[in-house]
Amino acid sequence: MQYFAHSLKDRPPQDWQGLADHLTAVAILAERFGAPLGIGGLGFAAGLFHDVGKYDPAFQAYIAGDGRSVDHSTAGAQVMEEIAEGADRAAADILAYAILGHHAGLPDRENTTEGCVDVRMKRALRIAPAWRDELAAYAVDCVTGLGSELAKFVSVDASRRAFALAFLGRMVFSCLVDADFKDTEDFYVAAGERAVDHEWRTLQALLPEFLAGFEVHMQGVVGRAATMEASRPLNDLRAKILTRVRAGAAMKPGFFTLTVPTGGGKTLASLGFALDHARAHGHRRIIYAIPFTSIIDQTAAIFRAVLGEEHVLEHHSDIDEERFDAREQRDKLKLAMEDWAAPVVVTTNVQLFESLFSARPSRARKLHNIAGSVIVLDEAQTLPRPLLLPVMRALEELTERYDCTVVLCTATQPALGARENFPGLPLSPERELAPDPEDLARQLGRTRIRHAGALDNDALIDRLAACDQMLAIVNSRRHALDLYKLAQTAGLDGVMHLTTRQYAADRRRMLQDVRARLAQGAPCRLIATSLIEAGVDVDFPAALRAEAGLDQIIQAAGRVNREGKRARDDSLVIVFTPPDYAPPREIKSLIGDMKRIIDKHDDLTMPAAMRDYFEEVYWRVGGKGLDEKGIWERFCLTREGSDFAYRQVGQDFRMIESGLEPVIVAIEDEAREWVEKLSLEQLPTGLLARKLQPFTVLVPPKARERLRVCGHLDFVAPELRGDQFAVLQKDSLYRKGVGLMWEDADYLAAEDGIV
Repeated sequence: MQYFAHSLKDRPPQDWQGLADHLTAVAILAERFGAPLGIGGLGFAAGLFHDVGKYDPAFQAYIAGDGRSVDHSTAGAQVMEEIAEGADRAAADILAYAILGHHAGLPDRENTTEGCVDVRMKRALRIAPAWRDELAAYAVDCVTGLGSELAKFVSVDASRRAFALAFLGRMVFSCLVDADFKDTEDFYVAAGERAVDHEWRTLQALLPEFLAGFEVHMQGVVGRAATMEASRPLNDLRAKILTRVRAGAAMKPGFFTLTVPTGGGKTLASLGFALDHARAHGHRRIIYAIPFTSIIDQTAAIFRAVLGEEHVLEHHSDIDEERFDAREQRDKLKLAMEDWAAPVVVTTNVQLFESLFSARPSRARKLHNIAGSVIVLDEAQTLPRPLLLPVMRALEELTERYDCTVVLCTATQPALGARENFPGLPLSPERELAPDPEDLARQLGRTRIRHAGALDNDALIDRLAACDQMLAIVNSRRHALDLYKLAQTAGLDGVMHLTTRQYAADRRRMLQDVRARLAQGAPCRLIATSLIEAGVDVDFPAALRAEAGLDQIIQAAGRVNREGKRARDDSLVIVFTPPDYAPPREIKSLIGDMKRIIDKHDDLTMPAAMRDYFEEVYWRVGGKGLDEKGIWERFCLTREGSDFAYRQVGQDFRMIESGLEPVIVAIEDEAREWVEKLSLEQLPTGLLARKLQPFTVLVPPKARERLRVCGHLDFVAPELRGDQFAVLQKDSLYRKGVGLMWEDADYLAAEDGIV
């Protein structure tokens, strides 16, 4: 009997992919992906055994169109366990998670479900003995000696050994999933049933071109500055910062801090460092992680201008959802899976860190490509405190065992260095890239912070009316919307509203309008949530900021007098208490932290004040508050072996607690064109997700389901794409200047006679 891995509809079996061919090809690919990480042997073994379950006659009948799908992911882990002896059994134990999970996602060792490792490893083995004949050349040899690849992980300090081994398991899983995807894709591309998604050139091959482009871009910046006499002192300071930052690139890889106040040019300085550092140490890619989608477009546009449009992957799409149920029945090629093979990746903290802790194949696929990267964490102060301990430990794994460099880049450095009673990162003052952050803060001081006490919406409208150009930042979407509507009713000119209710392409246009109005001196009153604070390049004369933590207030101040063209004493950030809108629980606590240090500092914008503030925050939350979900403690080692709760952790590790879900708003021609292409089977789902991400709004899960029930939302091409592409069907729910008003779903459904 001949055994196959993949069949082709309406094509004879001689055109199908042989199972042994697939297994050996995936093994070789997974070995290649794992080799730079020092885990090539583990990758090869995982690849060779991952689909051994397809030697089950029932599976062969299924791909021939006769019968139902059967579990084909368990047998390979069982066979490997039988073969492994001595020290290699520990490696087989780690690999079992990856093999069992390569379709359904990484499992837990034990839980109440049928999908856990302990239950599945006890299932009856139903594969035909032919697997031994077809894989005899590799099967035993590839398992022998695997224990030696665990040595550098087993030698880790006992307190961190379990986490290190679990992290290793994720990396092997990533190598396997990516290799399996690529070989399967290659087969269908060769058969003419699928188009190639994208081929990326390597960072090292592109570095000469990138560095030349960077020099040309910076010469252009200097040239433009020379024509503006008033801007010369600021640009001289930016040049000094850039020179110092790039000089640090020769230092050995590891952790760095880059503490530069707003307006100091840290985005380009950090890019210059990353390019020089990659040239000096051979890094494979640059990953720039940003807290909010609101500035991804802005940063990606800068990088494209410097490095070239075709070399930068902008990835913040949430269109990669997988459900664990019925995963064996879903075609892996229909998932929106980004592999981050691009030389430069601009992404969000959510994508980066949730991928590092995800059990899902679509997110885990990219992990092996994170290894060997220069990772710049922009606005590092936004790392979520309830997950800070596992985040810091993951960053340490990347720097200590996977050849990464991590740069904590911000104007408000969050005091993450290890110290007594704080299990922080191994940061060193000698690895601060900026020249004298305290002096920079004095030189780049642009604003004064004033406290105004309680201001209700009517008082805020009065303040907005008194100033033609002003920014108002509040703590909730509801408050922003209420204030925007009231400003419209009051007849204020140039009122705009920036919120995550709007899709990215819409926000991009609005910010372009804001910048144009500010430059022209036209009325511009922008009401926004905190999404504008993380590096959005706008320059207002003054701002109103609802009470929040000190880091947020300083970030808000970074949107005022950004270019230093106004007197500092005239550039006010007015902090107020909104009496009718209670702050979210976390922000309320941060307000208290700020009040406890406020009298200790004459100037709250200085780094010393920021250090005191963050130390106060971390003291208050304590050790438990840095790992509220108990992520760390769910990776254990016992006498029997590993006890990893991958799936539970993947479900609980959420940087945005609400678990928002994507809705595509296709009211623009470009969006409609790509929605229509969802039905074209040959187009890769990842490509489609990438094209549609600028038109996506994230909404609460219950709201999305209500939109669907009311007939205002539908999953497009579900037979090809499953539930990945939820498209709004009622355009009137998306309103200019406001965004997606999902709360109106019931009202419009009643009008349509649906409810």
